[in-house]
Amino acid sequence: MEHKGISLRPFIGAKDFEVSRSFYSDLGFEEIVISHNMSVFRSGTLSFYLQNYYVKEWIDNTMLFMEVDDVDRFWTELLSLNLPEKYENVKYTPVKTLPWGKECFVHDPSGILWHFGEFVK
Repeated sequence: MEHKGISLRPFIGAKDFEVSRSFYSDLGFEEIVISHNMSVFRSGTLSFYLQNYYVKEWIDNTMLFMEVDDVDRFWTELLSLNLPEKYENVKYTPVKTLPWGKECFVHDPSGILWHFGEFVK
């Protein structure tokens, strides 16, 4: 089967929609409001939908991986944002080097775990 996909846009939830909207804007994503309870957030050609919907079991099991061109640069820029000081429940895990590349982690205000990684070239 040949998909010929153009993009992949996951849907994620938010415990507090307004807080999450602010968080993702601060993280560098561009917001496009779709409705009073949904926005799409974009970084270049990558996008995801944020919805004003929360189920703890779903959020606690949501992980997203975003490949970046330079995870060390990303980490340095991430630290300068001071997001854990600004948003409750936001946590960082420093860059780790693994056999396949490097990655760092960010928990968003709702608890969604983001992996930001760079593959070995």
